[in-house]
Amino acid sequence: MTTRTFNAEAKTKLTQLVNEGIAVLQEVDTLREGLNDTVKAIADELEIKPSILKKAISIAHKARLNETNQENATLNEILETVGKTY
Repeated sequence: MTTRTFNAEAKTKLTQLVNEGIAVLQEVDTLREGLNDTVKAIADELEIKPSILKKAISIAHKARLNETNQENATLNEILETVGKTY
């Protein structure tokens, strides 16, 4: 494996990119923790599993409700076919 050396300009760009990337990922972690806390609080209040609320958020975010419904319909058909719908 060859060792690559970076000139001063490249080093500056790489350093800036890594530092900004770290800051963004830390912000994402903080936001995710806040969302998880909010989801848990509302789930407790409404007596809904947090995982269901998270799934609803994910589906809404990705605009995949129709696709998810089709997958669930296929899953239901399979389970009904094999008699495992209890």
